[in-house]
Amino acid sequence: MLVELVIAVVMGLLFLGIHRKVIARIQGRPGPPIWQEILHTLKFSFKETWVPRTASTLLYVGIIAVAMGIWTAALYVVLAGGSILILFGIYMLHKMVEHGVGLSPGSPYAKFGGIRSVISASSEIPLFAVIGGIYFFTGSLMISDLVAYQADNGPLLLSILPAAIAMYLVILSKMHYGPFSIVEAKEIVSGYQTEHFGVWRAGLQIGDAIKTFVLLYAFVLIFVGQLGPVLLLVAMLALLVSLSFICAVSPMLSPYDSVTVQMVAICILVVWLGVLVVIG
Repeated sequence: MLVELVIAVVMGLLFLGIHRKVIARIQGRPGPPIWQEILHTLKFSFKETWVPRTASTLLYVGIIAVAMGIWTAALYVVLAGGSILILFGIYMLHKMVEHGVGLSPGSPYAKFGGIRSVISASSEIPLFAVIGGIYFFTGSLMISDLVAYQADNGPLLLSILPAAIAMYLVILSKMHYGPFSIVEAKEIVSGYQTEHFGVWRAGLQIGDAIKTFVLLYAFVLIFVGQLGPVLLLVAMLALLVSLSFICAVSPMLSPYDSVTVQMVAICILVVWLGVLVVIG
């Protein structure tokens, strides 16, 4: 598990670097090298670190361990072929991380980011459409069972495309510089991460790296199936580039517009699930 964790961190940081590079290229900028996020993490790891006077020390420091811990657990669930209910539950816990990181230092900028994490909670609702659609078609929510099902019946991406789109929107809501990135908008500096620096920011970077790797890997497993290492990497990169393209050409929405768009998507998914039930 330690080897897989190291791979997830390194690949996740590279994916974040590729994400920034693709956005820059689409917007006509050279952009940073793809290993920039690795350099950032190393740089933060050796910078001077302290706790702000206005911070709640236990929450300010402890929430970093929580951020890394929950996504390490998510990685284990995916590798072990566990339940997507657990995986999505961990995803929802990340909202608590954003909120806690934002409120812990006592800074108004970080606090606004933490509050916006609550406003953006609607982004989790499409997960229920994913769960409902997958269970309706396969009768199981175990990743190992979904992989076996797709080996016999073909990718779920073709069978339940609306559920795949729902999870795609969920992942998009967690991508940096995207239309739903209201928790880290520039008008609030760096959002909920504004007051975390030094080794604390490095910890958040590592948590983000594992999160990115897990979400991309889980999407491929759930909707495409088990692939060889090379095809898996290609599939994850293709998914990442498509997300980066949307982030590059879409403006960042206001908090309420972000929620409105997500609620419209939810309504469409509810109608789709209702049609499935009627037909079934």
